[in-house]
Amino acid sequence: MSLNSANPSVRWRVIVPRAALLLLLALAFVLLTGLLDGGVGVAPLRLFDQARFPLANAWPGLLLAGILLAISRRALLSFALAFLLQGLLYAVNVLKVANLGTPLLPDDFRIVGQLHKGGMHILSGYLPHSPWPYLGLLAALALIVMAWRLEPPLFPRRTRGARLLGGGVLALALASILVGLPAWAKVYNGRTLWLEPWSATSTTAHSGLVSTLMLFHLEYNKGERKPDRAAAARLIEQSAPALLQSMQAPASAGELPDIVVVQSESFFDPSIMRGYERSNFTPNLRRLATHGTTGKLHVPTFGGGTIRTEFEVLTGLSLRYFDNLQFPYLQMSHKALPGLVRTLNRHGYRTTALHGNDPAFWNRTTAFKAIGFDRFVSQSSFPPTATNDGQYMADSAMTDEIMVQLKDDGPPQFIFAISIEAHGPYDVEPAHAAERDAIPVPEGISGRDKLELQTYLYHLKHADAELGRLAKLLARRQRPSVLLFYGDHLPALSNSYQTTGFVDGGDMLGQAGVWLLVDPKHPGKRSKVETASWLLPGKLLAHVGIHDDPYFALTELVGPQLAALTEAPGAPPLPAGDAQQQLDQAMASIEQLHMGGKLDKMLPQPAAAPSGNIAHQDIAPVHASATR
Repeated sequence: MSLNSANPSVRWRVIVPRAALLLLLALAFVLLTGLLDGGVGVAPLRLFDQARFPLANAWPGLLLAGILLAISRRALLSFALAFLLQGLLYAVNVLKVANLGTPLLPDDFRIVGQLHKGGMHILSGYLPHSPWPYLGLLAALALIVMAWRLEPPLFPRRTRGARLLGGGVLALALASILVGLPAWAKVYNGRTLWLEPWSATSTTAHSGLVSTLMLFHLEYNKGERKPDRAAAARLIEQSAPALLQSMQAPASAGELPDIVVVQSESFFDPSIMRGYERSNFTPNLRRLATHGTTGKLHVPTFGGGTIRTEFEVLTGLSLRYFDNLQFPYLQMSHKALPGLVRTLNRHGYRTTALHGNDPAFWNRTTAFKAIGFDRFVSQSSFPPTATNDGQYMADSAMTDEIMVQLKDDGPPQFIFAISIEAHGPYDVEPAHAAERDAIPVPEGISGRDKLELQTYLYHLKHADAELGRLAKLLARRQRPSVLLFYGDHLPALSNSYQTTGFVDGGDMLGQAGVWLLVDPKHPGKRSKVETASWLLPGKLLAHVGIHDDPYFALTELVGPQLAALTEAPGAPPLPAGDAQQQLDQAMASIEQLHMGGKLDKMLPQPAAAPSGNIAHQDIAPVHASATR
């Protein structure tokens, strides 16, 4: 029966049941989306008391189903295919929550552009090893193909432009959602739906995954907050006397030391976990800490997002003050960023980044050039004998390469080494399974959780052993050297954390990591300092006797009051009017001005420029023949 019939009564008898079918399918889609989501705010029964929550969560999927209907003309096929694609999104979210402890966020989709740059090698490790999910996906695809062949069209191919118009309107509506058109903020906002800006997990539980993606997409599409120059000026004026005194501190006697910074993948001290209070998985860290500076380290991420901590250490900028920079290396638009590397370059240091992975992953090649590194030694420049332990390059190979890169003559050197052995997932068989299996676990942890915890601790012990070996090797060199070691974040062992809990009674997102600053050749006195990753460069520069960078001197002055505000995935706002809140806001303005290159004129400058080679060469590719 055709929709184009001239008889109105016939047309209505055709249209009404088809419209009723589409309404039933749309209702079923909303209810099933709520069941698939599992969030308390979008459960099917919520249609009776807060319908906007499940409807908003299912709306993008409904638009997609409508577009597919306009293309295929088959209702069951279109809604089933849209639900399957939505189900894949939820499956990816389940994998991320299981491995990293946090749900999908809009900036996670930037990783799609990294799949051909080494990202697939890392991400594929998180995919299920069981064949059943893939068989289920194939079965679903087979049913969709069958529906395409067997289901009769709901309306004719030619509809006098109505099909094209309807599909076009729906496509524009979906596209406007994906690009974050501000008009959608009337639906997806913190007043209409539930938004916890500092906790995507809480938001997802109430608003649903899809709505959460939209909430954060629209929230972080507003652009960076504008700096308050007056607040920044007031803080600088208040700090000026102490700042000038700090900058006039005498430099260390003798030549500047070589500096080695090791960013140790997922490194933390397990003794903060219940059941491991008396454990000693990090004997070298503890031994070196008796002759150096160490303590809690607050970082801006958990379970993943290494580049967040890395960005803070290299730039001295806190991501707390840059809402849009979820994955800074992928979002950076600056050709040159101020930070630790450029300060060291001005003092004549030769600066090298070192990482046993694909240099393009996380856009590090471009990012390191903007940050100011002279050279980037990546996976292809390591020797053929550099072995893996588990899925990634062993930390022992990284230690070997650090020592190869350190020269016994020439200008002082800065090496920033990024380890990868302890990177998840932790269900990949290590080189020595018996060593892994002998590691005890707290009571209550069993099955896959036990295996993953043992595998992580196996790699952690290797990272600690390499810390000890590196310190010994540096102590034997003729040239002076300083070693800074820290963990980028806690590993994503969410189930184990929930089983054991933490000694301080806090949750896994609030746990601090650990850092160590030591002179291996001339051990000093033990000092315990709680700090944050963005404050490490200021401490490092002060330790080696470089005091003339006004920004880092300022972070040394105000940082202790702000360090604990660095949390993963982010600390909540402070109470308005609170003294710490005013300092926090002033520091936010200072950092925004600093990143934009507009702070230097506001800060007091040192009496004389530093000596040494102040020229800087763009980062150059490194080949194995040039480094050995």
